Amino acid sequence: MSEQQACRVKEAIARRLAECGGLQLHPDKTRIVYCKQTGRYGRHDTVTFDFLGYTFKPRMAIQKGGALFTTFSPAISGSSAKAIRQELRRMRFHLRSDLSFKDIAKLINVKVGPWAVYFGRFRPSEAAHVLSHVDQYLVRWARRKYKHLRRSPRRAWETLKKIMRSYPGLFAHWKRNALRRSAAARAG
Repeated sequence: MSEQQACRVKEAIARRLAECGGLQLHPDKTRIVYCKQTGRYGRHDTVTFDFLGYTFKPRMAIQKGGALFTTFSPAISGSSAKAIRQELRRMRFHLRSDLSFKDIAKLINVKVGPWAVYFGRFRPSEAAHVLSHVDQYLVRWARRKYKHLRRSPRRAWETLKKIMRSYPGLFAHWKRNALRRSAAARAG
């Protein structure tokens, strides 16, 4: 569809909304976006948009043969990632040294599980990067709870990695990563 055709469709939608009770398109949220990808060489001012917590934009991808190409695809948006990090900070579970590891898992999985499922659907590596902040808070929690880890962040990370290997389904974001790794191992 050309830009002129897209403008005509947008105008037709605006007219129809006006007929249906005086509704109107939001001027900032209703834009024409060029979906740039391999094989499409046009230019347009707007090539990204956010929708339902995802940012849609041109991204590099790898074909089965190993060749790179550009595709227009979604991934977790910057505003959603920021909101997740802020919510993790507000939970303040790293200060709860009175809780056991399983109690922390129950507390976290209530929120992180749905995030991992929803945002892990497209570009799971970008969602995993955001959810890795949970692991940073777990290390802080472990260093606060256990004296032998207090002065050694490296040892705390090693301990967390051992627990991750032993109990890959304990945290929702670990479970998603373990499933992805096992699927990759079966495919490779």
